[in-house]
Amino acid sequence: MSDAYAELAALGSATVHEAAERAPVIDVDLVQVVPGSRAAGPARTVRCAQDDNLMVHAAVAEAEAGEVLVLTMPEPAPVALVGELIATQAQGKGVAALLVDAAVRDVDELRELGLPIWARHVRVSGAEKATPGEIGVPVTVGGATIRQGDAVILDADGAVLVEQDRLDEVLSAARDRAEREREKRAKLEAGELSYDLDGLRKLVES
Repeated sequence: MSDAYAELAALGSATVHEAAERAPVIDVDLVQVVPGSRAAGPARTVRCAQDDNLMVHAAVAEAEAGEVLVLTMPEPAPVALVGELIATQAQGKGVAALLVDAAVRDVDELRELGLPIWARHVRVSGAEKATPGEIGVPVTVGGATIRQGDAVILDADGAVLVEQDRLDEVLSAARDRAEREREKRAKLEAGELSYDLDGLRKLVES
């Protein structure tokens, strides 16, 4: 299954989104902490108490290699749930990526570490470590409901969600779309126009 997630990451969020008949977009402005990074994996969902990252530590302790940790709070405030030390532990557990619906800090160190991280905010403000939350419950980020085990695909374009039971179907459709795009790209490089290839001219000139 890890090969499937690696392939989804390589195909990219836009291709997966279109191939899945507009798979749910995690519709929020995200900071791609490590430029050029891309990742995909099954979600481990985390709902922290407000402005508290106790459950981030708990989730990292439970994390399995290849997972995307989806870190949320009741309200996505600009409070840092993740810094260099937590990210170092997550990388050591083999986590594929972090999606943080809050803030991160230690950005220079995070970039040097290289663990793919996407966050709503970058802020120096730190979190408490006092109040338990929940792991493995559905969470909502940018209008998309993410359940434990759903696939999350992240890259420079943003993030999309594929429900767990659609993974094989969507991967197959994304492969097909990528092949069609390769064939179309060759035609465009040879001088043909999408205006004609896609039948757009007749929509304008009819």
